[in-house]
Amino acid sequence: MNTTVHSRALLYTDWTLTEPYFDPVLLRTRETIFTIGNGYLGTRGSFEEGYPQALPATLISGVYDDVPVIYTELANCPDWLSLVIIINGERFRLDRGDILHYERQLDLHAGVLSRFVRWRSPTGKTLEFRFERFASLADRHMLGLRCQITSIDGSGRLAEPFPWKIEVQSSLNGYPENQGFDHWEQLDQGELEQGIEQGIWLQVCTRTSHIELVMAAKIAVIGTEASFQVASPPGYHTLTTTFMAAAGQTISVEKVVTVFTSQETERPVQAAQDKLLALPSYALLLKAHQQAWEAVWQHSDIVIEGDRMAQLAVRYNLFQLIISASPQNDRVSIPAKTLSGFGYRGHIFWDTEIFILPFFTLTQPAIARSLLTYRYHALEGARRKASHSRYQGAMFPWESAATGDEVTPRSSMPTDPYAEAVRIWCRDREIHLSADIAYAVWQYWQVTGDDLWLRDYGAEIILDTARFWMSRLEWHPQQTRYELCGVIGADEYHEQVPNNAFTNRMVQWHLETAVAVYEWLQRTFPNQAAVLAQRLQLTPAQLLSWQAAIAQIYIPYNAETGLIEQFEGFFQLKDIDLTDYEPRDRSIQAVLGMDETNQRQVLKQPDVLMLLYLMRGVQAAPYSHDVLQKNWDYYAPRTDSTYGSSLTSAIHAILAADLGAPAAAYQQFMQAAMVDLDDNRGNTADGIHAASAGGVWQAVVFGFGGIQLKNSGPVATPHLPPTWSRLQFKLHWHGTCHSFDFVPSDSHTPNIQGFIFDLDGVLTDTAEWHYRAWQQLADEEHLPFDRQANEALRGVSRRESLLLIVGSHAYSELELQKMMDRKNRYYVESIQTITDKDVLPGALNLLAEIRQAGIKIAIGSASKNAKTVIEKLGLADHVDAIADGYSVEHPKPAPDLFLYAAHQLGLDPAHCVVVEDAAAGIAAAIAGGMWTIGLGPADRVDSADIVLPNLMGIHLADLQTKLSR
Repeated sequence: MNTTVHSRALLYTDWTLTEPYFDPVLLRTRETIFTIGNGYLGTRGSFEEGYPQALPATLISGVYDDVPVIYTELANCPDWLSLVIIINGERFRLDRGDILHYERQLDLHAGVLSRFVRWRSPTGKTLEFRFERFASLADRHMLGLRCQITSIDGSGRLAEPFPWKIEVQSSLNGYPENQGFDHWEQLDQGELEQGIEQGIWLQVCTRTSHIELVMAAKIAVIGTEASFQVASPPGYHTLTTTFMAAAGQTISVEKVVTVFTSQETERPVQAAQDKLLALPSYALLLKAHQQAWEAVWQHSDIVIEGDRMAQLAVRYNLFQLIISASPQNDRVSIPAKTLSGFGYRGHIFWDTEIFILPFFTLTQPAIARSLLTYRYHALEGARRKASHSRYQGAMFPWESAATGDEVTPRSSMPTDPYAEAVRIWCRDREIHLSADIAYAVWQYWQVTGDDLWLRDYGAEIILDTARFWMSRLEWHPQQTRYELCGVIGADEYHEQVPNNAFTNRMVQWHLETAVAVYEWLQRTFPNQAAVLAQRLQLTPAQLLSWQAAIAQIYIPYNAETGLIEQFEGFFQLKDIDLTDYEPRDRSIQAVLGMDETNQRQVLKQPDVLMLLYLMRGVQAAPYSHDVLQKNWDYYAPRTDSTYGSSLTSAIHAILAADLGAPAAAYQQFMQAAMVDLDDNRGNTADGIHAASAGGVWQAVVFGFGGIQLKNSGPVATPHLPPTWSRLQFKLHWHGTCHSFDFVPSDSHTPNIQGFIFDLDGVLTDTAEWHYRAWQQLADEEHLPFDRQANEALRGVSRRESLLLIVGSHAYSELELQKMMDRKNRYYVESIQTITDKDVLPGALNLLAEIRQAGIKIAIGSASKNAKTVIEKLGLADHVDAIADGYSVEHPKPAPDLFLYAAHQLGLDPAHCVVVEDAAAGIAAAIAGGMWTIGLGPADRVDSADIVLPNLMGIHLADLQTKLSR
C-alpha cells in the first residue's frame, strides 16, 4: 500500500475544512474531527469501507447503558455507514492498493461530509469514489449516504476488460463496541420492499437500561440497472446490490437510513419502517437538510474578516456545538465530549451550563431551555445524592447521565498492572456544580425573560439546591462565620481544601439569588410560591436563615491588596515558575506528581479568575477592573494553560481582552479555537472538547466583542484583534434579535461617555404644539403660515423662528418681543396636558440602557420650556443636565448649546454624541466636534454619522456598533 504522508495540516476556507492527504497515524483523531450529527445523534468520521484500528461510532443522546459494576456510558449504536465495495472480486480498501488522490472535506454551511478517492487496486484497476454523508437537520431521525463510483482504467499489469462487475454490500452492523464491550442484544430484523428500492431493518435493545433501537435502511442505484439481494446473518443485516460498470461510467449508490428508539416512541419498529417508506428522494432530503442549516446559521453564525483560520475555527466549533444539542428532547444534555467519542463515557459536567449554554441562550434559546430542563428532570437524582451524603435538598452529581444520579467512577483504572487505583474525589468534593447550574438558570431568565419556565422549572432548581447549601455550610463559632471545608474548586490540582474562594462566593451568590427568586415568585406567582414552599418545606424562618448566612460566608479576599486567595492557605504553598519547566509536552501534574503539585501554587485551570469572570457576567462583587488586573497578574502565570485543562484558554482570552492585552487574548483564543483541529492536547481521538468550543464563542462575543449583559440588554465595548477587519454576530434578548457589526476604522472606536438629546421630535413630539401656537399667532397677525413653512423652524430658536414667519413685514423690537411672549403663552397652555405617554416610542428604553451603561445624558434643546416638558414627561430622573434656550446666547446652528451641555456633563465634546432631528442641530453638533445621530428623512439629516427614522427598537448596542464603523 502506498500512503505517503505529505502533511498533517488541514486546509481552510471560510466554510470548509479539507484533509488533503490520508495519514493512518491520524486515523482516530480525524474520525473525531470529521464527526457529523444533528443533535439527536452524532456519527464519527470513520470510512464507509472500514479501516484497521478504526473506531466507528454513532452515539444517540440519552441512550445510556451500564458496564456492570464499573460505570454508565453512552452506548455505541449500530453502524449505519457500512458499505463494502467489491470490483470483480477485489475489495476496495485504503490499506490495500495505491491511493492516487485523496481529499476529505467538511462543508460547515451545508452540514455535509464528502470524500474523494482515486484508487488503484492491487491488480491495476483504477476507480474514483466520491462519498457524501449527512445527518439530517430537517428530520433528525433520518441519515443519508451516497457513493458515486467511476470506473477509470483497467490497463494495469493484470488488466481486466470492461465492463466490470461491481458489488456493493450495505449493512446495518448490530455488533458495535464501546472499546471492547457490546451493549446490545439482538431482537429482530427483516426486509422491506418499495418499488425498485429494497430495504432492511434491525431491532436491538441495550442490556441493562432496556432501550430499544431500530434502524431501517434502503438503497437505490442511479445510472444503471442493478439486482438486489438480502443476507440475514443475525445482527448484521445486509442488502447487496450488483451492477455492471463500463469504462468512464459513473454509478451512484444512495443509502438512506431511519432511526428511532423507545425513548421517543412506544413502537420504534413501526416508526422506522413507516418513515423509511415515506421518504422522498435522496436529492430532496439533502436539499431540506441544507436549507435547515442555512436557517440555523442565520441566527448563530459569527463572521470574521481578515483572519481565515480564526473564521473557520470559530465556525467549526459552533458546528460541533449545534450538532450536539437536541431541541426536541429535554431529558438529554450535551456530554463533555459531545456525541463524537467515548471520552468521559458520554457524561455531563458543569461544562454544559457554564461553557456551552451561553451560546444557546443568546442564539437559540429554545435549545437552552431544553438543556436546562434536563437538570429539572434530574432533580430526583440530585435529591438522592444529597440524601445519600446526609444533606438536604438537591445536590447535583459531578458527572450525570440519564437519571441525575452520580455516575463519576470512584477510581480511575490504571493501565499499569502494578499501579494503585487513583481515587476520584470530584464525585464527593467538587460540589460547586449546583451553584453553576443555578447561575445558568438565572442567566437564561435574564436573557429570555421566560417567566413561565422560571416559575415551572427554574425556581425549583435554584431553591432546592439552596437548601442543599444550607445543610452543607459549616458554622465556626470562634470565627463567627460559615465555611466550606474539604472541597475541590474549579482548579482540580488541589483536593479537599478549606474555603475555596470560587466555591464559597458562588454559594453566597446562589443563596442571594434564591432569596430574590422566591420573593419574585411570591409577588408574581403567589400560588406557585405556596406550592414550592410546601413541596420543599420552605418556611419564613428558613428564608431568614438564608439571608443571615449570606452575610456570614467567608470569602478569602484581602481588600488592601485586592487579591483573592484561591483557598485558605494557598499563599503559604511553595511558589512555582512554570517557565522553569519548559519545554514540556505534558501537564505540570504529570511532571511533578500529584502530591508535589498539591503543595505548589500551580493551577490546572482558572479558579479565582473563573470566579471573577462569572461575577463580571452578573455585575457582582468582587469583580472590578482593578481587582481583575491584580488577580490576573498573580494567577495567570501560575496556571498550566498549555496542558492543564482545555477550559483555561477561552476564559483567559476573555479576561485578557478585558484588560487591554490583545496579544495575550488572541494567543489564548487561538489555542482554544484550534484545540481539536490541531489536536494540541493529543486527545482529540477521545472526542470534541465541548467546553472549549463553547468557550470559543464566549471569547469572541464577550471578549473581542466586549459584550456585557446589563439589565436592559447586551452592551458592547469591542476589543478586536489587530488583524480582524470585521466582526459580526447576532444575539437574542427577550425575543428580539440584536445585530452587532464591528469594523475598525483609521480612527479609534469612539469613546462615547455622554449622550445629548434634542427634545422636540427626538424624545417627544412637541412640534405639533409649537406649530399650533405659531399658527394661532400668525392668524392673529394675518401672516401667511402653514405646515410646510413650519418645517423650516425645526431646531431654530424662538426669535429666529418668528423672524422667518414675519419675513419682510415691519415690526418694532418691542412688538416682536410681545409676539414671542404670546406664542410662548399659547404653547405653555397647550403642554400642560403632556404626560409620560407622550414620550416617543423607543426613547425611554434607550435612555434606560444608556443610564445602565453608566453613560451620562443631557438635554440640548432650543426651547425655553425644556425643563417643564422633561418633568411632565417623567424623564427628569434619566437626565444629568439640561441646556435650553436660556443657557446660551447664540442658537443652533452655532455649537454653543451642545458645548454648554457637554460642559455641564464634565465631558470633552469628542466623547459626546448628539441625537437631533433638525439640519441646524446636526450642523451645530458637527461644529462642536461631536458625533451625531440624525432622526428623520435622510435628505434633512444626511450629514449625521448615523441616520435613523426614529428611536423605535433602537438599542445602545446598535448605536455603539454603528458608530464604531
